[in-house]
Amino acid sequence: MNEKIIFMGSPEFALPSLEALHEKYGLVAVVTQPDRPAGRGRTLTPCAVKQRALELGLPVLQPVSLRKLGAITELAQYKPDLIVVAAFGQILPKMVLEMPAKGCVNVHASLLPRWRGASPIQAAIAAGDSETGVTIMLMNEGLDTGPILAQRRVPIRPRTNAEELLHQLAFLGAQALTEVLPSYLSGMLAPLPQDGTDQTYAPMLKKGEGELDFSFSALELDRKVRAFHPWPGTFFMQDGKRVKVLEAHVHDSFASEVGERYVINGLPAIGTSESFLVFDSLQPEGKKPMTGQAFLNGQPGWLDAE
Repeated sequence: MNEKIIFMGSPEFALPSLEALHEKYGLVAVVTQPDRPAGRGRTLTPCAVKQRALELGLPVLQPVSLRKLGAITELAQYKPDLIVVAAFGQILPKMVLEMPAKGCVNVHASLLPRWRGASPIQAAIAAGDSETGVTIMLMNEGLDTGPILAQRRVPIRPRTNAEELLHQLAFLGAQALTEVLPSYLSGMLAPLPQDGTDQTYAPMLKKGEGELDFSFSALELDRKVRAFHPWPGTFFMQDGKRVKVLEAHVHDSFASEVGERYVINGLPAIGTSESFLVFDSLQPEGKKPMTGQAFLNGQPGWLDAE
């Protein structure tokens, strides 16, 4: 097979697919997001895919928008037979979707049609799903609505956070992609339409969404802590400052008062609408991460009413 393949992706999730495609097929180009300011100095920094693509000696395109004619013209010069997308970060316009003869294939981190959208990994953990997986699908103009080429399932372990699940699904997605592409490219595999009866949507997360609302149950908040780790992260306010919650767990030995502070087994805790959320690891504003016990040692007034 001598298909010309372009890869589109940006974050770490896309790296296993990029590397697998490059090793098995070779790539004519990589398309990724423009460099973004990062760190305290706000220095322009390339994303993970760009860094790896340059290491592999691949041409890299960084269009601000694929809807601009110049970006489409530049892409068309490579005459791709197939475009593979994994967490690229832009919606592909119709002209790009129709450019390759064999279409655009997407690696999506959920069992579609469940959790269409930008944050499927976080949504699955936050909802308490018992399993998730990856979907290899043929893209259309809808948001993750295209027909399916393959799916692979994995259980979500009880204490899994989004960072751990992302790495697991990234490698699973690359494996599924390289397993299914030969059959698809040879015309031996036809995509199957999605069953839309179980569709759910996972919108893009925003930084401010991480504040913990203790009127929810401790179980829901524990899931949110794991779902939002490492980004956008979760926090609560204390004396006008943010305290980041890095790790927590549920405790339900006696009746709790919503928002009330407690000490349980030597660790700080806050009452919720159902049970307690106990903090195993925290990071007060302006300080380094610390254990819950170390946090308490520096908070002699933790049990005092605000």
